[in-house]
Amino acid sequence: MYKTISSSLAKIIVCGFLLLSLTAFAADWRLIGPEGGDVRSLAYDPANPSHILLGTSAGQMFLSQDGGASWALFAHLGQGDDYVLDHIIFDPSHPATIYVAAWSLYHDDEGDVFRSDDGGRTWHPLPGVHGKSIRALAMAPSDPNLLVIGALDGVFRTRNGGQSWERISPENHAEIKNIESLAIDPQNPDIIYAGTWHLPWKTDNGGASWHSISKGIAFDSDMFSIIVDPTNPSTVYASACSGMYKSLNKAEYFHRISLSLPHWATRTRVLKQDPRRPSIVYAGTTGGLWKTLDGGDKWKLVTDDSVIVNDILMDPREPDHVLVATDRGGVLASNDGFAHYAASNRGFAHRVVGGMAVDNKDPNRIYVGVVNDKDLGGFFISDDGGANWRQSNRGLDERDVLSLNQSDEGVIFAGTNHGVFYLTSLNGEWKPSGMVRGPLPEQHETDSPAPSAKATKSAAAARSRRTTVSPKAAAPEHAIALDNTPRVRGFDMTGSTWYAATNDGLFVSVDHGHRWYGGMIEGESDFIAVNSLADGTLSLVAPKRAFLSHDAGKSWSEVSYPQYVTGLYNLTAVPDGSLWLATREGALHSTDGGKTWEHTLGGLPARNVFAVHYDPVSQRLLATAMFTRGVFESKDGGQSWQRTPDTGVSIKSALHYQGRLLAASSYNGLLLQVGGEGGDSSETAHVAAASSTTNRQ
Repeated sequence: MYKTISSSLAKIIVCGFLLLSLTAFAADWRLIGPEGGDVRSLAYDPANPSHILLGTSAGQMFLSQDGGASWALFAHLGQGDDYVLDHIIFDPSHPATIYVAAWSLYHDDEGDVFRSDDGGRTWHPLPGVHGKSIRALAMAPSDPNLLVIGALDGVFRTRNGGQSWERISPENHAEIKNIESLAIDPQNPDIIYAGTWHLPWKTDNGGASWHSISKGIAFDSDMFSIIVDPTNPSTVYASACSGMYKSLNKAEYFHRISLSLPHWATRTRVLKQDPRRPSIVYAGTTGGLWKTLDGGDKWKLVTDDSVIVNDILMDPREPDHVLVATDRGGVLASNDGFAHYAASNRGFAHRVVGGMAVDNKDPNRIYVGVVNDKDLGGFFISDDGGANWRQSNRGLDERDVLSLNQSDEGVIFAGTNHGVFYLTSLNGEWKPSGMVRGPLPEQHETDSPAPSAKATKSAAAARSRRTTVSPKAAAPEHAIALDNTPRVRGFDMTGSTWYAATNDGLFVSVDHGHRWYGGMIEGESDFIAVNSLADGTLSLVAPKRAFLSHDAGKSWSEVSYPQYVTGLYNLTAVPDGSLWLATREGALHSTDGGKTWEHTLGGLPARNVFAVHYDPVSQRLLATAMFTRGVFESKDGGQSWQRTPDTGVSIKSALHYQGRLLAASSYNGLLLQVGGEGGDSSETAHVAAASSTTNRQ
């Protein structure tokens, strides 16, 4: 379908891409999905448009070498996982030079422009603009060394490929700030258009003066995209929260061209013009992808109206080959101008994992719950060790899955952002468990049956078999309305009494998950983890407090820890009886039941250790930590630690799986260790990967 580029330059670029994607990430880990998720940006290599880069909201880029049919993890920009990569630009005169604009998801004073001069093997932030929240990036079509960026504090320009920058918008201007979009005239680089969170502006003299170009545009419009017709620069298109606009006189006056669109599609995030047929324009909205054949007079919806579009890419050789970057749905691809289309996410997953579990009867079956993806997220099942996934969400109603566990009877329990749900059949429907604020009643019986995959009796019959309540302890039940049920962050279901850590207290079930009772413990209600330790001992963790119970939760004692610790993640025990406290300040180890603690390094990171767990199969300790992109292992009780080879993505948790490690990433679904103990080290490595972004769009 695509022509082969045989130039030595193209070969150098390809080799550069392959060097990083194959040597840095693929050797020891395989990202296994579930596929899909958020895509922020797409850009093709002008020397070979089959090579495409994809930007995410976690600082990651993926590479496709086959026109978007498949993807592989390629690079990570920034120190953390919060850089949103909304703009990627290749230098058409030297395609090994690539620019990427980044802004921080959480901090307005963080951001960068990154540049690579070797096809992406290495990257460096450009001086002069470090720390700016960069929301727009444009390269002058007439001069690839001239680039303009839009930041929260104005517009900046470089004439030397980013070696130095100058402000070209007035400093502290009341309106020319919070720059969202930029465009440069294809013939005159001194003509620059800038869209802000409040209407657009223009300079005709390289920034010496600016004037408003808001005539015809609805007041207070957030300007998401501006494009200039390369064949006729007098024609300018703009898109905003209020719809789409077109000007025939270089933006001195706009008229609205989206009046025929329904109200739910007016928020237009991106516009792209066909490189060969300028009357064809695509509009990416929060209500689907729209297409016009006549320059904007008439529009047609060419995807489902639930699709949220972030970027659009057309192959310059065959413009009907179109890729669309979406929220939650990954990449959509079409070879006929979106007369037909399909998801194209093989190797790409940008999923925030809430919980994972391996089936207790079938070791090839893996369960994963994800957050932020609404109808495209929730609960997924793989029957073949992660090679393929299917969604099973009926009854969850777009809830986030924050935690997962499975009972001995095979019932799956999901802790969601609105209560506990259970699934008795993998092809069935999720049902809510009852949740009651209040103490667990005294029980005459404790052997009521659990929900069962084989159960066929009605819910009423099941309720009739529940334990009776002692009159002495009978207090009014305050059942929690389904919409107000707590966020269930963790389960412990190892015994006959089950526990759920929530933001509304510790909940307990003695009837195998039918009904949960809960409330505060020692004045604390915001819990993030609960673990059975040994001999009836339980640990319970809140962000700044930890508790131990030595009588199965009847009474609790607060755990003291060093004053320098500012936040907690988990508290676990290991077979030698010692405790491990995972904190923002690293891992703390106690051999006297939590009376004293020792800050443990020996190869562990000094900060942000998420958890330390004992793996009984391999008889080793496993630990994970923020931003470390690996799993830490110790076979000597925690005296020394070794990190696995780089996974390429941040890891939240890990468990033993068929002689290898199965890891849950922070933003990219699940990873499976290649090789490992009992693994097949000759397995061909195929690395792939994948939060929803919260921003002003």
